[in-house]
Amino acid sequence: MTKRHSSPAGAPCWADLWTAEAESSRSFYSALFGWEAGEPSPQFGGYFMFMREGEPVAGAMGPLPGTPADNSWKPYFCTRDIDAALKKATAGGAAVQGAAMPVADLGVQALVRDPAGALFGLWQPGTFQGFGVVGEPSSPSWFELHTREHSDEVAFYRQLLGLEFEADADGDADADGDDFRYFTFKSHGSREDLGGVMDSRRFLGEGGDHWEIYWQVEDANASAERVKELGGAVINGPDQTPYGVLVLCSDPAGAKFKLRESA
Repeated sequence: MTKRHSSPAGAPCWADLWTAEAESSRSFYSALFGWEAGEPSPQFGGYFMFMREGEPVAGAMGPLPGTPADNSWKPYFCTRDIDAALKKATAGGAAVQGAAMPVADLGVQALVRDPAGALFGLWQPGTFQGFGVVGEPSSPSWFELHTREHSDEVAFYRQLLGLEFEADADGDADADGDDFRYFTFKSHGSREDLGGVMDSRRFLGEGGDHWEIYWQVEDANASAERVKELGGAVINGPDQTPYGVLVLCSDPAGAKFKLRESA
């Protein structure tokens, strides 16, 4: 198991689901990934955590009074100074959707919509560092931004989070060309790739720029069938790629996520 005792600055450190169907989501993801769903916390608006073998892997909550849920997953990125990060974000053209808010002694959170419209969170850890395990079955595996504004978005996240980007080419593919543009990123000084930014202008259609979260599985085909059995949908795949078998799915409420079986 790849355990995390702390999250590197700038790295994805948490993910949560805002869903219109909290109870069915608890059942769906628990059955799909073998997670244990914690009890909703009245103190935090019904927020609850999913655990994998005792380690936190994700959070979720239902709609708020007067505010319907958007049925989506979003990543959070670790920062040591959330106020400074929010100043950088707004200076770079982003909009603060949720101001910095302490969550008891666990940490401080904020929500940001980047200059191209993709929603993400910032987390300044207190007693809670975020993911307890990554890169193992039923844990987060990859974080991917789909955008129409590739160059500008890479520059924004580099400035905001100190991420290091490089073009990711497989074989003879050009990862920084007009037909295919994909950059991977890692936290400053790290050797571990954490995610990627894809130039998605050719296939986003009417959909907006957004982050996607991949969850590691041992058998993508079997997991995709399980998604359908549990009332979710397989939107695309399973597809064999140089990065493993990938499947785009949605849960019963419509929240999209991806499955990844490593190559």
